[in-house]
Amino acid sequence: MTIQALGYVGIAAKTPEDWAGYGVDFLGLQLAERSAAQLVFRMDDRKQRLVVTPADHDGARFFGWEVADAATLGTLAARLEAAGHGVVHGDAALAAQRRVAGLVVTQDPMGNRIEIVHGAESTDAPFLPGRNLSGFRTGVLGMGHAVLTVPEMAPALGFYRDLLGFRISDYVTRPFHAYFLHVNPRHHSLALIETGTAGLHHIMMELFQLDDVGQGYDLAMLEEGRIATSLGRHTNDFMTSFYARTPGGFMIEYGWGGRVVDDATWQPVEMHSGPSLWGHERTWGSPEMKAEARRLKLEAARNGERQPVQVLPGNHSLIAGECAWWDQLHAAAE
Repeated sequence: MTIQALGYVGIAAKTPEDWAGYGVDFLGLQLAERSAAQLVFRMDDRKQRLVVTPADHDGARFFGWEVADAATLGTLAARLEAAGHGVVHGDAALAAQRRVAGLVVTQDPMGNRIEIVHGAESTDAPFLPGRNLSGFRTGVLGMGHAVLTVPEMAPALGFYRDLLGFRISDYVTRPFHAYFLHVNPRHHSLALIETGTAGLHHIMMELFQLDDVGQGYDLAMLEEGRIATSLGRHTNDFMTSFYARTPGGFMIEYGWGGRVVDDATWQPVEMHSGPSLWGHERTWGSPEMKAEARRLKLEAARNGERQPVQVLPGNHSLIAGECAWWDQLHAAAE
């Protein structure tokens, strides 16, 4: 694959100071830089992951997608130009601002600013979370995933899949039309939802411990209207998560236990059970969409759809079987 990970995201904010408390006290990010020009947040050993800058509107400002090296960057830039997409090579000042060795800038079909970068800077300074939590699952998986709303699926899918090399993990047609795409073992680093309009739906951040998510949920419940989607578990990436409204109006998905994919064996499929195994009651979207999502998850429950929890080493302890009939059932299945 050409693109390796979602490296960073830039946010435009009418009131950027609102992000200082939200990012530190709620999300648990580290505020690494604070100036009139920008707020820079860390979530691991990278010098920056989330950048908030003043603007006359709220929403996404840029997305930083990583490639392996300068040669790959040049090849991808040439491919974009040959396909009719304008490409601007970032100068040294922009590269320094983004904390990368080099980058090119283009736009996707929805008008989102796409920065393709290599050589992102790390630091030996320890990550100091804004609140007591175990940390964020990043590394080769990138900072998380981004979900974009798109007016039409075909142009967006053609850009990300055919030009940038994203691969389809799976897709749904109910209760909305969406494609989920991966660039590394994370089940999806990008998703596209066809809504008739262009925008940023949400950014996902994955925690190492389930309790981090639960404690974040408690914090979100203290604020009227902060929770946009209740705690639940997804059918495709198996993530246990909730969604919180940001100061910019879009959402942050705060999750744990995400699935990984193996390109050697993975086959994209249409998901028929809807987006969630349980939970994830939405306060956004049309009444028809919310009713269909609820119907699909209740149908999945009636059908006994279950998925194993995805657990990192050291993140669990096995409990005793204690139920003879359960032990016999599993012994017979082996």
